[in-house]
Amino acid sequence: MMELNGIEREMSMSYLNRYMKRYRIPFFAALAFLTLEALCDLIQPAVMSRVVDVGIRNRDMSYVLHMGFIMLGITGVGAIGAVGRNILSSVVSQHFAADLRMDLYKKIQTLSYAAARRFDTGSLVTRLTNDVTQLVNFANGLMRIFAKAPILCAGSIIMAILLDPPAGLVLVAVVPCVAVIILIEIRRGYPLFSRVQSAVDALNEKIRTYLQTIRVVKAFNRFKEEKGRFEEKNTGLCKAQAHAMKTMALFSPSVLMVVNLGIVVVLWMGGLRVNSGALEVGKVIAFLNYMTQISFALTTVFMVFVRFVRARASAERVGEVMNAEDTMKEPVSPISLKKKTSLRFSHVSFSYKTGGEDRALKDISFSCDAGQTVGILGSTGSGKSTLVNLIPRFYDSTAGSIEVCGVDIQQANTEELRKNVAMVPQKSTLFSGTILENLRWGDQNATLEQVQEASNIAQAHEFISNLPNGYETYLGQGGVNLSGGQKQRLAIARALLRHPRIFILDDCTSAVDALTEKKIRAGLSALPGAPICIVIAQRIASVMQANRILAMEDGKVVGSGTHQELLKSCMTYRDICASQSGRVGA
Repeated sequence: MMELNGIEREMSMSYLNRYMKRYRIPFFAALAFLTLEALCDLIQPAVMSRVVDVGIRNRDMSYVLHMGFIMLGITGVGAIGAVGRNILSSVVSQHFAADLRMDLYKKIQTLSYAAARRFDTGSLVTRLTNDVTQLVNFANGLMRIFAKAPILCAGSIIMAILLDPPAGLVLVAVVPCVAVIILIEIRRGYPLFSRVQSAVDALNEKIRTYLQTIRVVKAFNRFKEEKGRFEEKNTGLCKAQAHAMKTMALFSPSVLMVVNLGIVVVLWMGGLRVNSGALEVGKVIAFLNYMTQISFALTTVFMVFVRFVRARASAERVGEVMNAEDTMKEPVSPISLKKKTSLRFSHVSFSYKTGGEDRALKDISFSCDAGQTVGILGSTGSGKSTLVNLIPRFYDSTAGSIEVCGVDIQQANTEELRKNVAMVPQKSTLFSGTILENLRWGDQNATLEQVQEASNIAQAHEFISNLPNGYETYLGQGGVNLSGGQKQRLAIARALLRHPRIFILDDCTSAVDALTEKKIRAGLSALPGAPICIVIAQRIASVMQANRILAMEDGKVVGSGTHQELLKSCMTYRDICASQSGRVGA
C-alpha cells in the first residue's frame, strides 16, 4: 500500500466527519452513560476505605451496613450506565456500519471504469467488508470500553492523590512511563498493520481469481500450481500478521511490569506509613484498588492501540475509495438527447493510460443514422470493443468528440445516455435468479408478452419453453446451467427489452450456429423505432449486409464502406475474406 504523509492521511479520513455529525448525539449519550459507570467504579474504593477505617476499625456495624447500602446504590447506578452505553453503542455502531457500507458501495458503483481500475477487485471486496468491520469494531469499542480507560486512569490518580498525596505521586510516575511505551509501539506498529491489510487484499484477490477460473484449473489439471500460488499468498499474510503481533508482543508485558512495580512501591510505602501511623489500612486497600483499575485501564489502552492502528489503516484504505477523484465528470447543465437518432465519431482517439501514450484508438471518424447497421471487423486487439465502450461513456475519449442523437456525450446526462444505448458484451453475464428476472433487467416493468416477444427475436423462446419451468427456471450463478449460445441469446433478449436507440452487439453470437445467427439478424433488422445497430463480429457473414462496415487494424479504421466497396479498396478486409472464404456465403 502506498505510504501517505500526515496531510494526505488527514484528507483520506475526512469522509468520516459526516458520520461523526450524523451520530454525534447518540455517541455522546453513550459516552455519558459510560462516564457515569466509570465514576461509580472510582467512588467504590473510596467508600470501601471508609468502611475499613471507620466501621471495621471501630466495630460499628451500623456504619458498615449504612455504607454497604451506599455501595449497593452506587453499583446499581453503575449498572444502569453500563446497560445504557451497551444499548446505545450497539445501535450506533450497527447503523454506522450499514451507512458506511452502503455509501462505499454507492461510491464504487459511481466510479467510472478508468477510476475503478485503480483498485483490484479483491481489494475492493476487502475494503467493503474487512476494513469496514475494523472501523465499526473500533467505534463500538470506543463507546463500550475504550473511552472508559482514560477516565479510570485519570480518575484513579485524582482519587489517590485526594486520599493521600505522597502515595498518589507513585501513580503519577507510572502513567508517563506507560505513555512512552505506547508512543514507541504506535510508531512501530502502524506500518505493520497496514501491510497486514495489503496481504489480506492479495489473498482475497487470489481466492476470487481461483473461483472464477475453477473450470479452467480443472480442465488443465493445474491444482498443484494453484495450491502453490495460494500458499504463497497465505504464507505472506501469516508472516505479516506474525511480524505485527511479535512486534506488539512486548507491549503488554512492559505495561504490566511498570504497573506491578508501582503496586510494589505502594505496598512498601504503605506498609512503612501504616506502621508509623501516618496512613490508614483502608487507604492502602483503596490504593491497591486504584492500581488495579489503572492496570485494567492500561491493558485496555493496549487493546485500544491495536484496534486503533488497524482501524486507522482501514480508514485510510476506505478513504482512498471514498475520496477517489473521477476524471469522468457529469456536466453541470446536461443537454437532453434530440429526437432524431444518430451517432457520429469525429477524429476520436483514446488511450487507457494517462497522458495519451500507447493509444488504443487513433483518429476514428464515421457517422450513421436511424435504422442503419454498422459492422466492425478486425483482428484481436484492433480496438473494436474499445470503440463501442466509448458510446455509452464507459470511458471518455482522449481526443475528438462523440455525438449521440445530436449531443456530445460529455454534455449529455449519463443516465439518459445509457438508457438509450443497449450493449451485449462479448461475455454474457447472467445473475442468480429465474430467467424472467434476468430478462427483466432490461425493463423491470416488462410484461410476460413483451419478454416473450424479445425472446422470440433473440431465438431464445423455444429453448426457454422446453425447460421444465419455462421462464421461471432458476439459473445458477453466471447462468452455469445454460450453454454458451443460450446465455448469449438471453443477453440479446435482455438488451432488446430496453428498446434502445443504439443497439450494440459486441461479438455476442460467437457461440450461436450460423442459421440461428441469421434468424437473429433478420429479427434485429425489423425492430420497431429504427434503432442504430452496431455489430462487432469475427465472421464476415455476420456483417455482409450492413449499411457500412469498418475494417480496423491497430486502433485505426483502415477501411470503411459496404462489403463490395471494401473488397475493392481495403487489403485488410480482403485478407479477412480470404481467410474465411469457405464461410462468406453462410
